[in-house]
Amino acid sequence: MIDLKMRQAEPVEISAVIPVYNEAENLTALYAELTAALPAITARYELIFVDDGSRDGSYGVLQELHVADKRVKVVRFRRNFGQTAAFAAGFDFAQGELIVTLDADGQNDPADIARLVEKLRAEQLDMVVGWRVDRQEGFLRRLLSQSANLIISRVTELAIHDRGCSLKVFRAELVKSIQIYGELHRFLPEMASTVGARVGEAPVNDRSRRFGKSKYGAFSRTPRVILDLITVFFLLGFFRSPMRLFGAIAIISGTLGVLIDGALALTKLVHGLLGGWAAFHAYAIGGRPLFFLGFLLILVSMQFLVMGLLGEMIMRTYYESQNKPIYFVREVLE
Repeated sequence: MIDLKMRQAEPVEISAVIPVYNEAENLTALYAELTAALPAITARYELIFVDDGSRDGSYGVLQELHVADKRVKVVRFRRNFGQTAAFAAGFDFAQGELIVTLDADGQNDPADIARLVEKLRAEQLDMVVGWRVDRQEGFLRRLLSQSANLIISRVTELAIHDRGCSLKVFRAELVKSIQIYGELHRFLPEMASTVGARVGEAPVNDRSRRFGKSKYGAFSRTPRVILDLITVFFLLGFFRSPMRLFGAIAIISGTLGVLIDGALALTKLVHGLLGGWAAFHAYAIGGRPLFFLGFLLILVSMQFLVMGLLGEMIMRTYYESQNKPIYFVREVLE
């Protein structure tokens, strides 16, 4: 009896977070694979299925799994909130020291979890991302994905080959400190890098879907992903000091405007010096499109300068009113 209580008091080592949206046919097989793969890593694991407003009986299957195995937790949304929200809810309910994420459609292979965990521990990383080297998708989709990953790597300066792979392993203290929304679950490596996380990747197996079709379509969410990429770029480079971005734009715009209108004014002055008052008066610059362009650039520079000041005031409120840290400690030796 004492051993049993001690065992129950032991902390969870691995939490697997699985968003579910109309995947009733795939859940039982996925559960069987997870319960076969995870015990090889640790006996202290939990499975967190987040039902993202399914309408096909997925919740009924999850209820059955929960009754049969108390390591199965089920979080049910009132409606469909999206994959990012499902991951965020899973992170909130997870109790494990490590958190694993994967899709519910069976395309991620649970047998690869051990490889990712081993790499994370061996190289003392904070996050390991799965890399689907041999993707089971059409040529066009692979080309678009590879192009997008290349562009994002250049923009964010974080070389990751496959941001679309849901199979990832995190240290819990890292992922619980990150707020995600929109489509930002795709940019978790970049979000983690803002707090100095060590990120790696490892090849994983990509399998064809057994039943059904993709519920989180890649093409329909492309505009949102692009907008979230802009958000990530801002968060990575200018979140703590917005004036660096808006002030730089203001300086460039204002300088160009002053140079354009200054050159026009100088030209008018030269005409006046060479031709007298009549030539000065006759040489009109007020109606020229170039003059309006210069004036517009000066006006835009003032607007961006004000935006930078407002951003700095908002960031001061963000940190001071909520006592937010401006640094993140990896470890302390005392």
